[in-house]
Amino acid sequence: MSDRPQQDTTASVTVVVPTRNNIRTIEACLRSVVEQTHPDVELVVVDNHSTDGTPEVARRLADRFITAGPERSAQRNTGIEAARGEWVLWLDSDMILPPRTIALALETAEATGATGIALPERTIGEGFWTACRALERECYLDDPWLHNPRLVRRDYLLGEGAFHTDMSGPEDADLRMKMRASGAGIELAPIIIDHDEGRLTVSDVMSKRYYYGRSIPAFAREHEGAVGQQGRAVLRAYVRNHRRLLQDPAHAAGMVALRAMEAGGYALGARRGRKDRAAS
Repeated sequence: MSDRPQQDTTASVTVVVPTRNNIRTIEACLRSVVEQTHPDVELVVVDNHSTDGTPEVARRLADRFITAGPERSAQRNTGIEAARGEWVLWLDSDMILPPRTIALALETAEATGATGIALPERTIGEGFWTACRALERECYLDDPWLHNPRLVRRDYLLGEGAFHTDMSGPEDADLRMKMRASGAGIELAPIIIDHDEGRLTVSDVMSKRYYYGRSIPAFAREHEGAVGQQGRAVLRAYVRNHRRLLQDPAHAAGMVALRAMEAGGYALGARRGRKDRAAS
């Protein structure tokens, strides 16, 4: 008999979606949750005072609508505390789930005894830079180290602590590393979800990475050496997928340029984050 804890594929699941002014993508995201084949799914939307019509769409489709902020980590924690499900799955509001996502994730948990399940993503959208991002994500699809958990047992999240509220961007990697350090297993589900990034621009990329970079000092304090470790894992993924990259040289070159710009954005944001911490 296996020593692994037995999971239940009929378990209840709460999906938490933090939002703020996401009218372009929110309906497709929430409908993909409502249309899951798993029979026991609760949908909780935690909105940070949107002004663009997002709340109207969310109230129509969600089981519960909560207004809370100030950042994504705090919104997710609010949803986890309010959740009724045995498992919690969190989505960004520009993600779309295939109908059997939750069912397959729970089956993976049952088969492996994992506490957390990661859902590999592919980028969809329009334009050159979005295609570069899509090619980059293809390099990570089969690498468990580079995937953060997205479905986790609620009792673990409540007991060990969920998302670090000093982080916005690295909080997913922070949770992954806390789980691995505690011995909580993380497995990949055999499904790919869509991440609708629209038409990416250099300005979009730089501003977001600068914003995320402001949390890097907090992340580095929690996980010594993790930033460099993550970078090396990314480079190994590119080497493993060199044939894929060589088949699309234009977007591969754009991917390298995009990563270089992101590194600059992260560095500038991290410098700002250190200054903010010193000032406070």
